[in-house]
Amino acid sequence: MTVPLLMTDVFAQESTDSLTHYLEQAARNNPQINSDFMLYKAALEKIPQAGAYPDPELEIGLFFKPMETLMGKQVADFTLMQMFPWFGTRKAARGEATEMARMAYEKFRDSRNTLWYDVKTQWYQLCNLKEQYKTTEANIALLRQLEQLALNRFSASSAQGGASTPTPNTPSSITSETNGPAISTNGMSGMNGMTATKSAISPSSNMSTSNSGMSGMGYSPMGPATGGMSDVLRIQMERAELENDLENLHSARMVAEAQFNALLNRPSATPVVVPDSLVQRIIQIDEKILVDSIFSNNPMITMIEAEAEAYRAKAKMDRRMSYPMIGIGLQYSLINKMDHPIGMADMNGKDMVMPMVKISLPLFRRKYNAQQRESRNYWKASEYKRDNAQNQLESEYINFRQQLEDAGRKLNLYTQQYALSLSTWQLMVREFSAGRQSLTDVIQVERQMLDYRLKKSEAVAAYNTSVAGLEKLVSTSLNTDNK
Repeated sequence: MTVPLLMTDVFAQESTDSLTHYLEQAARNNPQINSDFMLYKAALEKIPQAGAYPDPELEIGLFFKPMETLMGKQVADFTLMQMFPWFGTRKAARGEATEMARMAYEKFRDSRNTLWYDVKTQWYQLCNLKEQYKTTEANIALLRQLEQLALNRFSASSAQGGASTPTPNTPSSITSETNGPAISTNGMSGMNGMTATKSAISPSSNMSTSNSGMSGMGYSPMGPATGGMSDVLRIQMERAELENDLENLHSARMVAEAQFNALLNRPSATPVVVPDSLVQRIIQIDEKILVDSIFSNNPMITMIEAEAEAYRAKAKMDRRMSYPMIGIGLQYSLINKMDHPIGMADMNGKDMVMPMVKISLPLFRRKYNAQQRESRNYWKASEYKRDNAQNQLESEYINFRQQLEDAGRKLNLYTQQYALSLSTWQLMVREFSAGRQSLTDVIQVERQMLDYRLKKSEAVAAYNTSVAGLEKLVSTSLNTDNK
């Protein structure tokens, strides 16, 4: 059986690759949500039970040997009795059952909100992995272009017999989004392997440059650097590491998809479609309004309030149960005629009908007084529990807000650092192609570019996850702007 969403903000139908679609699917298919919803429906069925009258009692007595009376031979007695609780007892019982059902519903809401938070967290993690995969692929393309420049330098140096400064053609502009073609180096790999290996192990002086001045942009004081096969091999080593990172990201995505599908109660191998880019959800926080919304809308608070109301209703019911119960009944006696009536011949053989009233006497007051004190203590405990829940929710809110601010600061930092590293890398590539820069510095800046982009993606995912945490606390969707 599928579960209706029963949410404060109804999701609109969107495409199958949207987060909204997956949230709706999770709310309908997750086993834990279905279980909590069925518990809520079961609690609803207790309301008519609590408000019902006690069952009537029917007593039947048969005489194996008819008893002779003045009115005839009494054969059997039939007694029907209906008990009625004290006034207001049934209403208090229905109130308790209603509040218990509301508790079950708030428990269902809390489980649903937790599920949505988990789904959003996994969703942003998948988006982050896809973004990191694309970033790593783009960096591999940049390394291929850098490898082509190194090959051009090596070829020009070999053709000129060790000329000082080869000047091959270089790309006019290279950005991190460029997906350069793979450059084949099979023709170079068959050259003197021993010499290439020695160059890779003991690089010449052009592999180390002073890093004074602009970060990563120092010029060699020993003169222009010359290209070598060792540069090509080092680039290939760097590219091999990034290709291994791609495999690791692919494996991590498979695990994340399996966890995501488990939340939606789907087969683990079901593909998950995510957007092409990870978009930041910008949120403006009004602290006072948001905290008030958390205290008024969070299901944990409303569940504890319902619990307190249930105990209050139970206290009223216990008090009324300590009063007498009144029963109204009817007794019917079946009487047969006597052959020789002793007296009152006109009443011989007539059945007897007798109205009856029954009253319970609750004399043992200690039991009833203890029940009332028990309910009052539970009620007070619920009030303390509510105060504790508010403190915990406020602490969670501060934690999510701090995470949100930290992620926002990191996002701004990594965006600026990436822009600076990109400009630095473009300048250093031009200088490397002209023989005025070492490969070590170029690769170092290349690694910084990759690191900044990966950290930026993680910061966006952390920011969006913090927004999802605030939505979990306030139990509704927050108005955000995409950036």
